[in-house]
Amino acid sequence: MTTFFLHGLDSSGQGTKGRYFAEHFPQVRCPDFSGTLDDRVAQLSALCRQERELTFIGSSFGGLMATVYACAHPEQVKQLVLLAPALNFEYTPPARPIEVPTLLVIGDKDDVCPPDLVIPAAEKTFSLLAVEVVDDDHMLHGTFRQMDWRKYID
Repeated sequence: MTTFFLHGLDSSGQGTKGRYFAEHFPQVRCPDFSGTLDDRVAQLSALCRQERELTFIGSSFGGLMATVYACAHPEQVKQLVLLAPALNFEYTPPARPIEVPTLLVIGDKDDVCPPDLVIPAAEKTFSLLAVEVVDDDHMLHGTFRQMDWRKYID
């Protein structure tokens, strides 16, 4: 079982969330990604080629990456935790929902990835979806540290 934190578009594995995981859950891998969505998914695919039982914690564009990867390789993915995922950018849901347990956490004040755009895309994508709309913005700084990460990280 392997857990990856996938950072946002203009962030890195050493951003606020990546540093949190490094300090509290050092087993979480926090690689850096660059380029287009296709470039980043290819980089992720190279890291995960031999992996099974994957957990992805994806923030913003990293949530989009996790979703795209899970749709292409649902047999490899144990679960997803999507933090304000960018499902309103460059994303079309699959023809049929995939059966990957997924938690979507999104702020009611998110103006980058608005809940009214992201949640319907997630509902079309995942048959095993739990949604938490929280009192927060896109960065989820008020919510992120309060989450019970032990439920998702082995």
